Amino acid sequence: MKELRTNKYIYFMIAPVLLYYIIFHYGPMYGAIIAFKDFSPALGIVGSPWNGFTHFADFFNGIYFWRILKNTILISSYELIFGFPAPIIMALLLNELRSAIFRRLVQTVTYMPHFISLVVIAGILKDFTSSDGIITLIYEWITGRNLGESLLLQPEMFRTIFVSSGIYQQIGWGTIIYLAALSGIDMEQYEAAKMDGANRFRQMIHITIPGILPTIVVMLILNLGQMLSVGFEKIILLYSPITYETADVISSYVYRIGLQEFNYSLSAAVGLFNSVINFILVILANTLSRKLNDTSLW
Repeated sequence: MKELRTNKYIYFMIAPVLLYYIIFHYGPMYGAIIAFKDFSPALGIVGSPWNGFTHFADFFNGIYFWRILKNTILISSYELIFGFPAPIIMALLLNELRSAIFRRLVQTVTYMPHFISLVVIAGILKDFTSSDGIITLIYEWITGRNLGESLLLQPEMFRTIFVSSGIYQQIGWGTIIYLAALSGIDMEQYEAAKMDGANRFRQMIHITIPGILPTIVVMLILNLGQMLSVGFEKIILLYSPITYETADVISSYVYRIGLQEFNYSLSAAVGLFNSVINFILVILANTLSRKLNDTSLW
């Protein structure tokens, strides 16, 4: 209580944040029990009858289970393999620029896509990948194919377009945390390396990258914890029934089942399954990281 009285104004400042998480994150957890019920809006959460793990069994035995699981894992893996290193590489390159003006210009240009509405990004992608869009024309010129239709209607191209556009939109914003980590590296280490004859590349390998490695590990753990959480917003803005084969993921399936077909219990079961798997991935990644290099979230 003495601590509370002494720092009461600080606790008062964090109260809105705590209320936000309690109301919008912890409070709705109660609704997850509809995954174990035959939920009816007329009966409510409490009044709806229990049915155990029936919805989970329906999902696991459903004809779309392996398709959406495969698509989710593949898209998440591509984002992790190609998207995760992109801001790290960008931050390292920006750190090596000698011109501060050019560095700020590059940062501003690469930050801008992050602030563009996802709907606008999706609209630009649809225009650029239409039958006469610039991306489609470049693709046809490189491959020698004449599609005659939108590139987004090609199932085999959806994942590439989705992941590439995500990198374009987030690479600049993602560099912020790594540039902040770079600013914390002791400059005397670089001076000592120069005296030992190390060039800029060796300085980056032996000083810069090890200096930001703890930050990279923490961000990697957080990304692994979201492996199955491919956002449905961009998916539903870009996909179509033609591309369900390669584009339909867990979150878009939950959206269709829950909001379009009004099967709230099944969608809750799928969402709960997704959350449990992500939680397990965070625990495993954090444990592995702590054992390998003593860096972890807790």
